[in-house]
Amino acid sequence: MKGEHMKLSRYIDSSPLNPVMTSDEVRAAIMEAVRQECCSVCVQPSDIPLAVELCRNSKTRVCTVLDFPHGKAPAAVKELEARYYMEYGAEEIDMVMNYGLARSGKWAEVEAEIRAVVNAAHARDVVVKVIFEASQLRDDEIARATEVSIAAGADFVKTATGFLGTGATEEQLRIMLETARGRCKVKASGGIRDYRTAKKFLDMGVHRLGIGSSSVAGILAEKACL
Repeated sequence: MKGEHMKLSRYIDSSPLNPVMTSDEVRAAIMEAVRQECCSVCVQPSDIPLAVELCRNSKTRVCTVLDFPHGKAPAAVKELEARYYMEYGAEEIDMVMNYGLARSGKWAEVEAEIRAVVNAAHARDVVVKVIFEASQLRDDEIARATEVSIAAGADFVKTATGFLGTGATEEQLRIMLETARGRCKVKASGGIRDYRTAKKFLDMGVHRLGIGSSSVAGILAEKACL
């Protein structure tokens, strides 16, 4: 694994995003992410204040999703969402790209919406990851989305929401990594439910893993048993 010196949990964004989760379940997932020293816990916007409270003085950052899971809000609304979530205390934002616009070839509009969020976020040193929903894009569209995200100043590109189509695949990640060439980081998300898959993606050079909170403990336990 590339970065073997860094413990696996430091690559993980634990993601209690299932909308049916109760408040107690979300609290427990956040506390587990903190206990495991995950890089971040990625929560629904309404759970940002709870995450801020529970992650205080820990190694786990507070991340939230924006315009999730469809990415269809206007750019101005996405920017307002970003500002609102940062006021709540979000340190990282995973925004859903309008992949319908991408599939329509309206790349200038896609870049403009990403740039609006990035500019607002970077003014407060907040990290932005752009979610493609890569299973809905052609290979050339994945490459173009990566270039557009880089041009707009995004910190990461990310495969999927986990709510539509397939999760991350090796081919999607290969395209994103080869296109980015170190100009931004790459996050694999969707369908990572065992250590073998997590290790495979990290060995490719992926910088972050988005993993459902229900799978995190099991993956880390698998790693500990090796």
